[in-house]
Amino acid sequence: MKKYNVIALMVLCMAACIFLTGASGTDRAKSEFASTTINLGIVVSDVEKAAQFYKNALGFIEVPGFDVSKELAGDSGLANYHAFSVRVLTLGNEKSATRIKIMEFPKAPGKKVDNQFIHSSLGFSYLTISVSDTTATVKRAKKAGVYPVKEPYQLGGGNSYLTLIKDPDGNIIELIGPKK
Repeated sequence: MKKYNVIALMVLCMAACIFLTGASGTDRAKSEFASTTINLGIVVSDVEKAAQFYKNALGFIEVPGFDVSKELAGDSGLANYHAFSVRVLTLGNEKSATRIKIMEFPKAPGKKVDNQFIHSSLGFSYLTISVSDTTATVKRAKKAGVYPVKEPYQLGGGNSYLTLIKDPDGNIIELIGPKK
């Protein structure tokens, strides 16, 4: 995909996010969804390394996690009767704050997908996190030993920047926000 098509797609996605999050409280009350926040589960190769990455490089806060029994895992179709523990990390204390749930399966490791680019594999390709200060976020990531794929890329001539980083398993994380 050409560079300008990717930029146009990103701008369109950002506009859709702004439009969708601008809905009034009454519109949300009429929704069939109990929450308009989506939580994301991520299977990782090393849950401790991933937890440190999300906490130290990105600023997530760890909250109490939970265990899934082998019966629940198998009977629900989540995992082939493998018990597992889930560590939960959140972007804030608000009830609607984004949460990621990380877990590993040492006795049944998954296959690594090709995460070189977002088009390299089918399925969920990246996580977008809106930041209030790209400079501070990149500085914190570098302090934790995580470096951007490339320097922050200015979007549309304004003060909004796109920065890509990768978690320890190579999953793409898109940071979008202004430089201060």
